[in-house]
Amino acid sequence: MKRRVAILISGRGSNMAALIRAASTPDFPAEISLVVSNKPDALGLEKARASGVKTEVIESKPFGKDRAGFEKVLQAALDRHGIELICLGGFMRLFTAEFTRAWYGRMLNIHPSLLPSFPGLDPHGQALRAGVKLSGATVHFVIPETDAGPIVMQGAVPVSDHDTGDTLSERILEVEHRIYPEALRLLATGKVRIEGDVCRTDGSAASENFLIAPVVR
Repeated sequence: MKRRVAILISGRGSNMAALIRAASTPDFPAEISLVVSNKPDALGLEKARASGVKTEVIESKPFGKDRAGFEKVLQAALDRHGIELICLGGFMRLFTAEFTRAWYGRMLNIHPSLLPSFPGLDPHGQALRAGVKLSGATVHFVIPETDAGPIVMQGAVPVSDHDTGDTLSERILEVEHRIYPEALRLLATGKVRIEGDVCRTDGSAASENFLIAPVVR
C-alpha cells in the first residue's frame, strides 16, 4: 500500500509540483493525497487541482497567534484524508512543539542550504556573505527548533563569485526538486530510521563522485 502524504504550502508550490510528478509514477511508494494551504491565494493550489490532487484551504490569519487552534483544524483535515506523512513545501507557518512531536519522524521539510549552516531566513544571502564555495539543499525531519531536525538527504551546488541570491536560488532549486522526492521515497519505504539526533539510511553508500569549487580555468 502506498503511504498517504499531505503537502503543506503557502505559495507557488514548486517543491509540491516536484513531489506530485514523482508520485505519479507507478513504482513510487507514496501518493499525494492532499495539499493544504494556509493562504487562499497560494498559486500552488491551482497546480495541485490541475494534477488531480485534493486541496483544502485553512486560513491561518484568523487564528492570529493561536497556533494550537490552527493546528487543531489542520489535524482534523489530515485525519479526514487518512494522512500518514507530511511534506512541507514553503509552508510559512510555525508549529507548536506539541504538533511537531506528534508528527516526529513523519514530517519532512526542505531548506535551501547545507544544514546546519545557514538556517532560518535568507539562507542564500547568508551563504554569499559568508563566502562559502559550496551550498545546496537539505531535507530534514521537523522538530520544534527551526531547521534543526535529523538530516535525511542533502545535495550540493558550487557557489560562484558572480552569484546573486537569485542565481544561487535557481540552481539550488534544481537540487531541491531532485532530492525531496528521493527523501520521501526513502521514508515511505521504511529505509530511514532516527538514532538519537541522527538519521540513518538502510543500504546507503558514499557517492563515487565529488564536487570541488571553485574551478579555475
